Amino acid sequence: MNATQEKLKEKFGQALVAAFGTEYAEVDPILVPASNPKFGDYQANVALSLSKKLGQQPRAIAAAIVEKLDVSEICEQPEIAGPGFINLKLKTTYLEAQVNSIYVDSRLGVAKTKTPQREIVDFSSPNIAKEMHVGHLRSTIIGDSIARILEFRGHDVLRLNHVGDWGTQFGMLIAYLREVYPEALTTANALDIGDLVSFYRKAKQRFDEDEAFQETARQEVVRLQAGAEDTLHAWKLLCEQSRQEFQVIYDLLDIHLNERGESFYNPLLPDVIENLEKSGLLVKNQGAKVVFLEGFTNREGEPLPLIVQKSDGGYNYATTDLAALRYRIQQDEAKRIIYVTDAGQSNHFAQFFQVARKAGWIPDDVELVHVPFGLVLGEDGKKIKTRAGESVRLRDLLDEAVARAHADLEVRLQADNRPESPEFIANVAQVIGISAVKYADLSQNRTSNYIFSYDKMLDLKGNTAPYMLYAYARIQGISRKGGISFEELGDKAKVVLEHDTEFALAKYLLLFGEVIGTVEQDLLPNRLCDYLYDLSKKFNVFYDRNHGVRVLDAEEPQRTSRLVLCDLTARTLKLGLSLLGIQVLERM
Repeated sequence: MNATQEKLKEKFGQALVAAFGTEYAEVDPILVPASNPKFGDYQANVALSLSKKLGQQPRAIAAAIVEKLDVSEICEQPEIAGPGFINLKLKTTYLEAQVNSIYVDSRLGVAKTKTPQREIVDFSSPNIAKEMHVGHLRSTIIGDSIARILEFRGHDVLRLNHVGDWGTQFGMLIAYLREVYPEALTTANALDIGDLVSFYRKAKQRFDEDEAFQETARQEVVRLQAGAEDTLHAWKLLCEQSRQEFQVIYDLLDIHLNERGESFYNPLLPDVIENLEKSGLLVKNQGAKVVFLEGFTNREGEPLPLIVQKSDGGYNYATTDLAALRYRIQQDEAKRIIYVTDAGQSNHFAQFFQVARKAGWIPDDVELVHVPFGLVLGEDGKKIKTRAGESVRLRDLLDEAVARAHADLEVRLQADNRPESPEFIANVAQVIGISAVKYADLSQNRTSNYIFSYDKMLDLKGNTAPYMLYAYARIQGISRKGGISFEELGDKAKVVLEHDTEFALAKYLLLFGEVIGTVEQDLLPNRLCDYLYDLSKKFNVFYDRNHGVRVLDAEEPQRTSRLVLCDLTARTLKLGLSLLGIQVLERM
């Protein structure tokens, strides 16, 4: 709900009390944006909802409310329509004042939260000794966008990268490398990431087929857990090798994370088991220690156990996640913990959340949120893969997007006979390519699968990053064409609204804060994408030669007023895109 809506709701509360008594102070006025501009800007449907309780016709109730309703500073005289709707049209002077107010505000009218708190966003989370693939794309950019929005709202955000850097896979890999390439375990950067992945696959195959090798690998895990110097050194080298490759991707995507992998929580696992035993939740089942879950059953319809310690004494992912959860509540003092992973892990989160609640680890003021997302599909509608049937490397996907943006840009420049430097072309292609991939993902409802299409995401038309970037660059072009510095318009520049397209654009600019507040709560970045797309469309109608208004050659005060609307639109686009992790271009 935006500031104007809040003010109007407060006025309705006062009118209801004045008309019908104090018991109506908390009645919802059912105030919503009007569905059609001919009905004004807002419509209150409270009269219809009170008809039965008051035993009066809705129109009579509406008339009684309007008689006591003082909105003269905000709206024109309220009108009663149909069976008892109260229609409200904002005054032009009020709209102008609101737009002028956000124009001089660096935050564009988006207030900081009144209740800042520590929030943790757990996202990306690749596995050591494996390359980041297309499956990591969604977690990484959705998590980053959520973190950016929470930070902008004033929360203390801890961005955590829960990397898979512990467990049996390291025993396999170290045991295998001791045999075939021992110098990789003693020398930094002896392997590149591709070689490391190849060795991991061979180690996994050997582990699955060779019982003797299985035992050797398990002994390496035991040595690692015991802190054996040579094994620990090898483990650190392998982790660092992967980390360097991850950082290349994070730099490309402008992602900032604090790594805290599974190994960090390893010393805390015995305490998890001990605490669950003390709480009476732990049960021995076929040699393993488990917690039985409510609402989850196996194929036979029997209660499903969550294994927290295997029969051989080892631990599961769930044990690490429980330890991490306790640490984040007790040590990090988080009040909301947000996990950004694929929808396929929904049951896992529901299960270990349930165990933590049963154990009494979740205070009433702490919220746990799983943010699930769907799959990235190829244009054939199937899970996106390489021709060899393997997951697409994320680095390859990003490089391809930049290369295609580069080729498209060169074609357009040649068609326009517009020479540009290689540096300009490379920078624009980089921004467009990366932005296109990010925006194509973020503009989808994250709970759905989506089809990955380079052609669609790089299109200059439609709900794409290039369309947004072009709208921003177009406004900067107005500044260059007129020899105007938007920054020098100053605080004295005022908006004066006359044309229908000016009203439509101004009203939509005022909704930005409401959209940010909504995403803060529902964690759906596509709502911000939808807003920015609609804002760009409204600006293009406003600036359209046939249906919009003249700007640079308009008379004063309209010229300055329209320049303010242009600048405010550009600043809103820039800020909104930055919250999606997308940078703008002054020229395209």
